[in-house]
Amino acid sequence: MLDIVSLRRDLHQHPEVGFTEFRTASKVVELLTAFGYDVIYGKDAMDGDSRSGLPSKNELDKAFKRALQNGANADIIEKMKGGYTAVVGILKGKEDGPTMAFRFDMDALPVTESTDGDHFPQAEGFCSKYEGNMHACGHDGHTAIGLGLAEKLSDRNFSGTVKLIFQPAEEGVRGAYAVVQKGILDDVDYFFSQHLGTNVPLGEFYGGSSGFLATTKMSATFIGVASHAGASPEKGRNALVGAATALLNIHAIPRFSSGETRVNVGVLEGGTALNIIPETAKMLIETRSISEEVNRELEERVRTIVKHSAEMHGLEHKIEVIGQAIPVNCDIELVRLAVEEAKQVEGFSSLKEVNDSGSLGSEDASFMIRRVQENGGKGTYMIIGTDIPAPHHHPKFDIQEEVLPRSVSLLNRIARRVLT
Repeated sequence: MLDIVSLRRDLHQHPEVGFTEFRTASKVVELLTAFGYDVIYGKDAMDGDSRSGLPSKNELDKAFKRALQNGANADIIEKMKGGYTAVVGILKGKEDGPTMAFRFDMDALPVTESTDGDHFPQAEGFCSKYEGNMHACGHDGHTAIGLGLAEKLSDRNFSGTVKLIFQPAEEGVRGAYAVVQKGILDDVDYFFSQHLGTNVPLGEFYGGSSGFLATTKMSATFIGVASHAGASPEKGRNALVGAATALLNIHAIPRFSSGETRVNVGVLEGGTALNIIPETAKMLIETRSISEEVNRELEERVRTIVKHSAEMHGLEHKIEVIGQAIPVNCDIELVRLAVEEAKQVEGFSSLKEVNDSGSLGSEDASFMIRRVQENGGKGTYMIIGTDIPAPHHHPKFDIQEEVLPRSVSLLNRIARRVLT
C-alpha cells in the first residue's frame, strides 16, 4: 500500500519548478503504470506550441541531468525532454459510463526553504535538497494525493472512465492551457480540481471557489543602442530609461469601477555597467481582474504604454505572454455533491459550498473547467483546509500531513459517487 506521507516528503525534498518536473513526473508515470493505468505523457499529453513561460534550454537541460542523478527513470524522461512534463493516467471501470477527471499540479517555486529549527520539514529531515527551489504551495501534497487516489481506484470497481491529470507549471499559470489544447479534456463530463490551504483551516472544506482572477503575465523587452556614457551618450538609446518610463505609466493605470483590478511590474532589469548606455532592458508585468473583459482591457493598456514608451526613447520592443488564466466558475451541482461526500469523511468538521472570500489569486485549472463546460460537462474547484505556519510562497510554508489520507478518501468517494 502506498505511503502517501513518505511520498509527499520525498517530493518535498526534490522540488522542481514549472516544466522541469522530470523526476516528479517520472515517479508519477511509474506508479500509475504499476496501478494498471494507461499512461500518456510527454508530447502526447500537452501541446508544445501552447506552453508559455518556458525555461531556457540551459535551464531545462540542467534540470533534466539533475533528475537523472536523483533517480528519475531515463527511458521515461527521455520523452519529456524540452519541458513536456505533463502526465495523464486513464483507467476504465468494469462497465461503460461517464468520464471524469481530476487535476493535480506538480510544480514547486523558486523559493529558498527555511532551515530554522521550528520549520517542520527541517526538523524532520525532509527539507528541499535543491538550493533555491521549494514546495512552498502544497503541490507536493497535491501530487501525493493524486497518486493515493490512483491506487484506490485501481480496483476498477466503478462504471465509466477516470482521468488523473498531473499538470506541470501551475505557478505563473503556464501549464494547463497546453494540456487543454492537446484535447485531454475534450471527452470529460465531470471535472474536479482542488487545493490545500489557501487560508482555510484544518477540518474545513469548500466544494467550490470564486474570487480567482483572470490574469495575463507578460515579458516586455526594450532594445536600444549601447554607447559610452561619458564620451558619446547622445549616440546611445537607453533601453532602461524606456522601461522605467513604462513602469511608472503602467502603475498609473486607473482602477476600474466594474470590478477588482491589479497591475504590477515585478521585475525590471537592464544594463551591463555604470559607464555604458543600456542596450537592453526587460520587465515582467502582470494584469489581473475579476472580469475577463476588464483584464483584456488592462492588457491592451499595458501593451500601448510599452509601445509608446519605447517609441519616445527611440527603442524597439517586443512583448511575450508568459502565462494566463481566466476566472473560475463552478457548477453548483458538483459543489453540493462534493460537500455531501465530505460529510462522510472523518475529520471534516466544517463544510461549506463556495469559498467566496476571494483569494484574488489566479488558477489555470480555469481553462480545464471552461473546456469541460463548453462541451456540456460540469466542473468545480474545491478547497481542502489545512493550517499553515506561514503564507503560501513563504520559506516556512508547510501543510499538516494528516490532511493527505483524508483528502484521498474524499476524492475516492467523489469518484465512486460520480461513476456509479
